Amino acid sequence: MKTEKKTKPFDAVKFMRQVRDKISAEICDMSNEQIIEYFKSRVPKERILPA
Repeated sequence: MKTEKKTKPFDAVKFMRQVRDKISAEICDMSNEQIIEYFKSRVPKERILPA
């Protein structure tokens, strides 16, 4: 039985891997203190709560 491969409008796994790779590239040369500050500065100011 052959199955057709469907294209997804949004691939969550692919997106997660792209974001993880981007963050890894940005912090690769930072010290531990710089990494901590990097993540502290990226915390959103407001939280979006589900309805």
